[in-house]
Amino acid sequence: MPWLAVLVIVIIFLFILLASAIKILPEYQRIVVFRLGRLLGIKGPGLVFIIPIIDQVVKIDLRERVRDVPKQRVVTKDNVTIDVDAVVYY
Repeated sequence: MPWLAVLVIVIIFLFILLASAIKILPEYQRIVVFRLGRLLGIKGPGLVFIIPIIDQVVKIDLRERVRDVPKQRVVTKDNVTIDVDAVVYY
């Protein structure tokens, strides 16, 4: 009976290890893979396989970000007050 419990634990461990080895990345995302602290490369999008214990991954989002700069009231050289508003895309 104890060998059955050990077998079940080993199967569960292998399933968890296999599930953490597969990454599915959308088209706007990439991962940088480090193997034992050294850069291995950039992977994605799509189905990516890694070695769970040895590889470390950093996710990078490639979507455009938008920041709204608050409106400011400024005075020009000819003493005219204007409102300046901006949007930053990066």
